[in-house]
Amino acid sequence: MTHILIVEDESIIRSALRRLLERNHYQVSEAGSVQEALDRYDFGDFDLIISDLRLPGAPGTELIKHVGDRPVLIMTSYASLRSAVDSMRMGAVDYIAKPFDHEEMLQAISRILQDRASRAEQPLDAPATATPAQPVPGADGLGIIGRCAAMKDLFGKIRKVAPTDSNILILGESGTGKELVARALHNLSQRARAPMISVNCAAIPETLIESELFGHEKGAFTGASASRAGLVEAADGGTLFLDEIGELPLEAQARLLRVLQEGEIRRVGSVQSQKVDVRLIAATHRDLKTLAKTGQFREDLYYRLNVISLSLPPLRERDGDVLEIAEAFLARQTERLGTGHLHFSEEAKRAILRYEWPGNVRELENAVERAAILCERPEISVEHLGIDIELAADTELASAPHGTARPSVSTAHEPTEDLSLEDYFQHFVLEHQDHMTETELARKLGISRKCLWERRQRLGIPRRKTGATE
Repeated sequence: MTHILIVEDESIIRSALRRLLERNHYQVSEAGSVQEALDRYDFGDFDLIISDLRLPGAPGTELIKHVGDRPVLIMTSYASLRSAVDSMRMGAVDYIAKPFDHEEMLQAISRILQDRASRAEQPLDAPATATPAQPVPGADGLGIIGRCAAMKDLFGKIRKVAPTDSNILILGESGTGKELVARALHNLSQRARAPMISVNCAAIPETLIESELFGHEKGAFTGASASRAGLVEAADGGTLFLDEIGELPLEAQARLLRVLQEGEIRRVGSVQSQKVDVRLIAATHRDLKTLAKTGQFREDLYYRLNVISLSLPPLRERDGDVLEIAEAFLARQTERLGTGHLHFSEEAKRAILRYEWPGNVRELENAVERAAILCERPEISVEHLGIDIELAADTELASAPHGTARPSVSTAHEPTEDLSLEDYFQHFVLEHQDHMTETELARKLGISRKCLWERRQRLGIPRRKTGATE
């Protein structure tokens, strides 16, 4: 069994991480400081060390000197991200920013362990060529689930362009999984063993973005008490992924253009340049071409970035992929929570298929996580999903196969296609409330009883007193 050491001084975080790893069949030991780890353990007994950067006494990077060839994964808050970059320069295998998602942590661990295993299997006299790291399992082998035509076309392009060093621009709405595409490109490239540095340009204050990306010299600005390497420098030899690049200030765009044109950077406050070898993958949900025409984005940078563009379709345009993705998320949550087998009700499945998911895959993942936590039975209902489904999953007319009659519902007065959803709701309720209970009406409409009551109030359709039982 894989043995992992956690070095973290906050007991709550340490305990939560231990439970997560043990649920995923890892053997775990823990320590609250570098000194405690040195006193208690032989690092040769571990396959991986996960350490917080800031610890009482010595920092987590101090462990790198003592662990030999054991990989060290550094945890850090975003505020100390530059220190994490320094950690990688000191020999840390990777870093993960706090607060981290459980799935993100598990993927990082899996990636590190698989890469270590592949290195161990390589003959000592084998040439030092890069081997792509194994992606997270997925239906396509790239770590991304998708069977619709648009996704199959995307997978073909990923496999074709990944081995090149060409710059790539990933286009798609927020939440569609652009970072997954970037990770697949990196894993299938000749740079897979080097770091992939991911940066969300929208998350870094404009006043700090140049220093974060390109580094700075001591005294370059107030508070610059020491020289720092930037994220571009940390990605040397590997891949730099710039998410939401449309938010990058014009000054930083000019510096980035120099990286792409000359293969060199100049730290803030420095007069000297240094060479870097970085493959750039950028992503955005904005129209960069339009921004370039209006002067909000450098046109020369746009053309440098847009050597190859890959488009991710929104979830609402991916046919039946949404249900397969939801099932995969549910399986992960079931394993993570240790709840036993959970499954979606038929009504929940129809709601998942009918809802447009404006937040895309990210919204779907959150809805499934919420449902898995809140449900008290093995079956997940529409209400557990917590989405504003309204009438999107309206009736059996929408969900039944073509040519299938709808049981218990008269078709003599069915509404025409010209009716709005509210008109349809009113028509359906008035047509069937005399012989259906509120529970049955809500089920047929694909909504919760609470939503049915609220819409009755809003549309002025009082509930009739009938002899039907609830």
